[in-house]
Amino acid sequence: MATSDAFDFILFGGSGDLAMRKLLPALYYRHRDTADTAGWRVIGIGRHALSREEYVALALDGCRQHVTPRDFSDAAWSAFAECLDYVQLDAGQVAHYAALGTKLKDCETRIRVFYLATAPSLFTAICENLGTAGLVTANSRVVLEKPLGRDQRSAREINDNVGRIFEERQIFRIDHYLGKEAVQNLMALRFGNVLFEPLWNRNWVRDVQITIAETVGVESRGDFYDSIGALRDMVQNHLLQLLCIVAMEPPASIDADMVRNEKLKVLHSLRPFSADDVANRTVRGQYRSGAIRKQPVPGYLEEEGIASGSRTETFVAIKAELDNWRWAGVPFYLRTGKRMQERLAEIVINFRGVPHPILQATSGEPVNRLVISLQPDEGLRLDMMAKVAGQSMDIQPIFLDVALSETYRARQWDAYERLIIDVIEGKLTLFMRRDEQDAAWQWVEPIMQAWERSAQPPKSYPAGTWGPTAASALIARDGHAWHEES
Repeated sequence: MATSDAFDFILFGGSGDLAMRKLLPALYYRHRDTADTAGWRVIGIGRHALSREEYVALALDGCRQHVTPRDFSDAAWSAFAECLDYVQLDAGQVAHYAALGTKLKDCETRIRVFYLATAPSLFTAICENLGTAGLVTANSRVVLEKPLGRDQRSAREINDNVGRIFEERQIFRIDHYLGKEAVQNLMALRFGNVLFEPLWNRNWVRDVQITIAETVGVESRGDFYDSIGALRDMVQNHLLQLLCIVAMEPPASIDADMVRNEKLKVLHSLRPFSADDVANRTVRGQYRSGAIRKQPVPGYLEEEGIASGSRTETFVAIKAELDNWRWAGVPFYLRTGKRMQERLAEIVINFRGVPHPILQATSGEPVNRLVISLQPDEGLRLDMMAKVAGQSMDIQPIFLDVALSETYRARQWDAYERLIIDVIEGKLTLFMRRDEQDAAWQWVEPIMQAWERSAQPPKSYPAGTWGPTAASALIARDGHAWHEES
């Protein structure tokens, strides 16, 4: 069961897309599955003039859309709706925080979670105004959604400003990929078993591929996305955090700082990029019109809210390398894109071949591979070779496949469910520490700067494909292929 502690969950951006699509459904699930919810209160914050009843109706519509129908019941919703409230507030006006203060009056000892599901440009104003209004208590936490800033300088500025109001132990920089069950299982796989650890190094791993592919375009986020792009939106946080979990050394314990210390060492080990490296080891792309599931879709430049002639990237592929004893010489290929052929997030560990092959594979090269699937279905798959049935001693690939939903039977928690409960309980392990974030920006920034200086536009790729052909060439130069191409 989740926490039964009394808490106030104050949701800035309470009527926005993230709140309706992820946060309120996650809170509904946890409320439904928790025995004692008497102390729960969820307060939506927004600029729109909504009554409590109107906000509850809006939340109901969001949960009906994003909660699986078999998990939604009128009784569970009615109980959850009792926890909901709403305050109209302009985040930039300190005087408006008096209304929120009235709601929180005489509740200073309760846990307070200020979840900022807003544009990062509002983070400083919200935190400063919360401090000025006297609403930040010793039991308060603040959750910051990504991307935090546009570069290292702006991220540091936001962190400085937030840090003047909240202590570091109260700041939860969220990356929802770290809350996924399969990512947790990757840590369990590595640190709960002796089987893979002897192979988890440069001697036995040939290459690592981390892919996050989306079939959707920019949808209704055109203005926002055009100012951010795939490098800031996905690589600086999601992909680098997944890389850290794959590559980190075993921590002394699961304590938050022990884990985050090891992740920081990985980020510091990333080989920095020169201008030539950016040209040779990165690919940026932008989708043009094409088809997704046989349905025509527009190109990026034809999407609503996109500036004419925009050079914002919707696809990134990077060859990263780590300069440390465990991983020296092992390429880490990172790839993300919109309007790709499939919705897919996976980590692929390709092991080296046997040192002296004496058996003939029926087709292609022998395969030893571990695939950790994050979406659309979470699971683990081990590809290995086995004998072909019959007299021949030829070998062929077989798969040991574990679907987590079938293994555990029970409904898997959504990533936001786990992370919200961790925030309430003050568990920082799955959240980025400030120095981690700073190191990630430091590694990404030379790529951003080189692309901004370059006269070359992003490589074009048709919607519904796996990205620019240059991404296949990037990995093929090392004699490898992306997982779906191999």
